[in-house]
Amino acid sequence: MSINSIRTLLEDAVQSHSEKPALLFRGTQMTYGELFNKVNQVACYLSELGLPKNSRIGVYSNKCMEQVIAILGILSSDYVLVPLTRLLKPEQVEYIIKDCGIRCIITDRLKLESIEEIDFDGHVISYESAGKDNASFDEIYKYYNKPYTCDISGHNNAVITYSFGLTGTPKGIVISHRNLIDSARVVSQYLDLREDDVISGLLIFNLDYGLNQIFCSLYKRATLALHRFILPEDFFNHLMDDKVTVLPLMPFNISQMFEEDLQRTPSPELFDSVRIITSSGGNLTARMIRDCEQTFRKAAFFSMHGLTEAFRSTYLDPAQVKIRPDSIGKPIPDVELYVINSEGLECAPREVGELIHRGGYIYRGYWNAPKENAERFKSIEILKDTVNLEGQLTDEIVVASGDYVYKDEEGYFYFVSRQDDMIKTRGFRVSPYEIESVVKNNLPQIEHCAVFSLDNELIEEEIVLAYSAPHEITEQEILFELKKHLASYMLPAKIVYKKSLPLVQSDKNQINKEELKREMNNLS
Repeated sequence: MSINSIRTLLEDAVQSHSEKPALLFRGTQMTYGELFNKVNQVACYLSELGLPKNSRIGVYSNKCMEQVIAILGILSSDYVLVPLTRLLKPEQVEYIIKDCGIRCIITDRLKLESIEEIDFDGHVISYESAGKDNASFDEIYKYYNKPYTCDISGHNNAVITYSFGLTGTPKGIVISHRNLIDSARVVSQYLDLREDDVISGLLIFNLDYGLNQIFCSLYKRATLALHRFILPEDFFNHLMDDKVTVLPLMPFNISQMFEEDLQRTPSPELFDSVRIITSSGGNLTARMIRDCEQTFRKAAFFSMHGLTEAFRSTYLDPAQVKIRPDSIGKPIPDVELYVINSEGLECAPREVGELIHRGGYIYRGYWNAPKENAERFKSIEILKDTVNLEGQLTDEIVVASGDYVYKDEEGYFYFVSRQDDMIKTRGFRVSPYEIESVVKNNLPQIEHCAVFSLDNELIEEEIVLAYSAPHEITEQEILFELKKHLASYMLPAKIVYKKSLPLVQSDKNQINKEELKREMNNLS
């Protein structure tokens, strides 16, 4: 067995901490020993499906202990995990199924109906017995009790996560077992995670930041306390009831928890057990930092910046959060970062250029996407004017991030913009192209449309849809159609009707979104 596989983490944890709580959820707990047994039962069943090695298996469900069991069961097999956020609509799930060839889906009772809307002829496994022909975890726990062993290589593909790429269609990024282990190791190091920590499992497990909470818990033999955010009161009860000490968040989560009057927030002393807060997936505001500081008065706040193509690039030391609130920090251990201009030269302090990521935590590449791979994964030759490559024996790969940043005189990095026009909202990256395509295909009465974003402190960016048509269409009618095809976080916050949309002077086929943005900002 490779020392760089998630399976090894799980086996080591159960040997030394079999009776310790591994998972908490809604007042119940599961020990490492119980978790290990259930993971083995699921992995054993999966291995008997007879699927080819490296087959992709999707997990499409709400947050629960069975979701973690499913994830670890797949990672204890020769298969590859494809996490699917519950927010995706059936047609979006169907796209991912076809894109990476998913052969089996593990789901819950609520999502079974969504899967039935999809043209999927693979295996379906539900957590609960649903009175259908599908297998269930209930049955697997009852009948699969034989010993299970496996041998996982750290170089094997482990996970394919999907986010939105330059073309507007989701692109899967391939992550190895070694990548997952390295990310758990480095985060545990710079956060100084401990065995007695209780890590909040608030984040959804569709991307690496959320999944990392599972693997850090295994790496340190800590406890993962799962939670589904519904109301701020429920969230604060989760922190108190589960005695959370480590709280990973996205900026959108911070806005959610403090969206109501702060007078209703429980007394700060009730949260003195929280010693670490992390934030990634968006820009922080001064208000977010202030609200966290006032409520979690003993917590060190780590702001972090990651890439789609690499787990993490920077973090900002808690001592600098109030001094440099706009900074994304300095490189994490084992990473070198460079800011390169269009001539390939390293930028001077405060000169904006593209962030180049060298060193650890680089993922394997995009699934079936040679164009995207060529754009992002580059030969180290692009740093030849910056790094001494004398004696280089192999062609090292670096990531040209598409993030435009600058570095100050003390080596702190600051994010400026993206190379593309992706919208970052509520912790997600959204392609304007995908929303525009849905409008084009399903709202023929709309002649032209443009999707863009405006700044919104609470959710980072809000989505705006501007359209032209012979007659104005009610906002309710447009949203009713969009809701059929798009996840909730992709729906426009504003819909604007115009008799005609401005065009780019140099290209009369292209709508001038910058002019639309200026008009909207002038109105607000």
